[in-house]
Amino acid sequence: MFESESRLYDIFISHIGQNEEEYNTFTEKLAAAHDFEFKNYGILEKDKITGEELQEQIMPVGIVIILSGLYNKYKDIIKKQIDIANKLEKPIIVIRPYGMENVPPELEEAAVDIIGWNAPCIVDAIVENYLE
Repeated sequence: MFESESRLYDIFISHIGQNEEEYNTFTEKLAAAHDFEFKNYGILEKDKITGEELQEQIMPVGIVIILSGLYNKYKDIIKKQIDIANKLEKPIIVIRPYGMENVPPELEEAAVDIIGWNAPCIVDAIVENYLE
């Protein structure tokens, strides 16, 4: 049995609000990944969220996932998510926008890994970089 088959990964996926298509597509793809279970601590109950609420969501996780396709549109909130992850010493994986090779330099600097939209590669990056 592989390690990823027998455990639940506590993760935070960057989010903006309830109706963000990139977020929804990503979480569906990750949920469909073979032999991988996760709990997403990113709560989508409201569109405005405080830094304190973000910190409460990021605190219990072993990894933070930033969807870089949201960055240009929602730079301030994603920067806040990255700052909190860094403060809490959480590893950050950046997901490139589908079909793109580059991510903003600020995200590249924050990331322990940068991955495309390939579910097995995303799962491998989570397992490899997960903070116990």
